[in-house]
Amino acid sequence: MDPIKMRIARKRSLTEQIAEFALVPVDGTSLPSFTPGAHVTVRTPSGAMRRYSLVGGTEDPKEYVIAVKREAESRGGSASMHDEANEGTEIEVEPPENDFPLTEANEYLLIAGGIGVTPIYAMAQELERQNKRFNIIYCTRNKDETAYLDEMTEAFGDRLLIHHDDGDPDKVYDFWDHFAEPQTTHVFCCGPQPLMEEIKAISGHWPEGRVHFEDFKPVEVVRADDEAFEVELSKSGASLTVPADRSILEALRDAGHETVSSCESGTCGTCKTKLIEGEVDHRDMVLMDHEKPDHIMICVSRAKSGKLVLDL
Repeated sequence: MDPIKMRIARKRSLTEQIAEFALVPVDGTSLPSFTPGAHVTVRTPSGAMRRYSLVGGTEDPKEYVIAVKREAESRGGSASMHDEANEGTEIEVEPPENDFPLTEANEYLLIAGGIGVTPIYAMAQELERQNKRFNIIYCTRNKDETAYLDEMTEAFGDRLLIHHDDGDPDKVYDFWDHFAEPQTTHVFCCGPQPLMEEIKAISGHWPEGRVHFEDFKPVEVVRADDEAFEVELSKSGASLTVPADRSILEALRDAGHETVSSCESGTCGTCKTKLIEGEVDHRDMVLMDHEKPDHIMICVSRAKSGKLVLDL
């Protein structure tokens, strides 16, 4: 399906670093429905494509609601949403997709960390509508950084456990009692990588398919030891430098070149580009082994050494 042209109808601050956006179609057409756990891919004002989980009603939606955290090391996406996306701003939004769907179960445990609360909140609302049994554990640094705190407390009461660790590793929530004995409960977890790695580690003895994760960052696009390198565009003869803290795709966009992308996380294949020359550090999760000698995913992969020549 084609991207949906949408307008920001409302923008509000949930915390100092998290803003909520309500998006409505520019032409008033009906929006595709979605299921809890779904996300949309948004072309941010900077041009970067970013995925955001949907919050709120799923059937016959009149708007899409997303919450965006300003990332401390933003490469343009979240910062541009906070600084440049305002009420009335028009943006393109890909139709909803769901890689984190609710499964049928008798009981649920929903675990959220930080901004990972967005799909968890949507799931809780749906389970409430279905009168299903569920509990939520929501971990944040402190009260001021806890999005939807009042709304969730009012809606879910004592089924919601809020835990603040004040940034102290010794105060992180101890999940072991919830996982010591395998249960028929289905667990849904979304949050920062350390939280999800912990849940994976302590649930390894559970039956397969009982514990589910949502992770929008399966690939480290930029790493601490990355270095700048050169890229030559064979069709135009132009060359550009890809800085250590930018991807090839971002460097092309920064230089004013047209780019085609979707996930920008090495998982969708949209930006696959023919490689003419050079040694690639492949970081994507898409290319088959036989494709790697002469193709590159420019949203995440880099040069191992020297220069890359691309069919652009």
